[in-house]
Amino acid sequence: MNRRDRTVQPHRSTALRMLLMLIVVGAVFGAIFGLKWYGTKMMNQAMDNMPMPPASITAAVARQEQWGDSLAAIGSLAAVNGTHVTTEAAGVVSAIRFESGHQVARGDVLLQLDATTELASLRALEAGLRLALTQRDRFRELYQERKLVARADLDQRESEVEQLQAQVEAQRALVARKTIRAPFAGRLGIRQVNLGQYLNPGDAIVSLQSLDPIHLDFSVPEQRLAEIRTGLPVTAQVDAAPGRSFEGTVTAIEPEVDLATRNVRVQATLANPDGLLRPGTSARVAAGVGEPRTVVVIPQTAVSFNPYGNSVYVIGSGRTDGDRAVPEQDAAGDADPGQAAPPVQVEGDTLTVSQRFIRTGASRGDLVAVLEGLRPGERVATSGLLKLRNGATVVINDRVEPTAEAEPAPDNR
Repeated sequence: MNRRDRTVQPHRSTALRMLLMLIVVGAVFGAIFGLKWYGTKMMNQAMDNMPMPPASITAAVARQEQWGDSLAAIGSLAAVNGTHVTTEAAGVVSAIRFESGHQVARGDVLLQLDATTELASLRALEAGLRLALTQRDRFRELYQERKLVARADLDQRESEVEQLQAQVEAQRALVARKTIRAPFAGRLGIRQVNLGQYLNPGDAIVSLQSLDPIHLDFSVPEQRLAEIRTGLPVTAQVDAAPGRSFEGTVTAIEPEVDLATRNVRVQATLANPDGLLRPGTSARVAAGVGEPRTVVVIPQTAVSFNPYGNSVYVIGSGRTDGDRAVPEQDAAGDADPGQAAPPVQVEGDTLTVSQRFIRTGASRGDLVAVLEGLRPGERVATSGLLKLRNGATVVINDRVEPTAEAEPAPDNR
């Protein structure tokens, strides 16, 4: 064997060993990846076939209620008579005859300004009037019985009497303006003057508001003007009296529409014997403008509002097809809408839900009217909707149930 043959032999042995090593490494990695793929596949199959645990939800029963068309608005209370009592004459406050916050009757004296100078002038004018009357009577007697004076002299005396009478009346009116009286019955506000204070004409003394009855002013869109009429009953609620409703009627409607807002101003009158309603208070107004009708209502939390249609998850008994829950067939489209649906299982049972599209109407508080797609007595899911799908199994847990009231009264109001 020559040198060349001896050199080639070791190279062939090395290449063979490298090839065998690559084959072994490839087989090992192939086995590892194969086992990994097989394990993942089996795990996915197990997850796909694993039954979903029942979702915990709350539920509510669709029920029938009598709803009438209502008009809701925000209004403001205003006094039938309300003003800031002022003075027409200037002067110094000599007496204050009222207490802040008290009820007063029409004509009650509230304030007295110093009228010493005016009273002295009045007495002087009255003395001159008495003298003028005496002289007129004497001249009238001399003219009528003895013809000792001319008719012109008698006319002069009578004119002087009339002038003095007018001056006395004017002075009495000036003295009367020094006494400020309540222009109408009502409740006083907080006193804004003090004894010895000099007042100019027009200076405010105290606020006076007539509280019973009281006006409620609110606006309605022009589209609903035909539904508003005088005598229409209205209900008002204010934050100052939570839980109470105040009844009244529409007493006036503005004859023109506001060009800026296209609203019409409406005024109602409410009884307020206990004075809880105060002018300037904001009020929530509701007016029934239609005949009551029977509607099916459910909580608004039960409705999934979507651009393509509103839907609810109806709870019903179900059967199982292997490991998959199948809801019972819904017969809402064929059944009488006024007929109540059969009751479902009580709380704690495992049930199924089916998604159903509905047509909703007006809402009132936490409730919404269902016009189509739901029957009275059917039970719908009211919470946990994001966890649900068509045919999902659920467990009803109403221990923490959302409120659903037509007139909710939150504790934090």
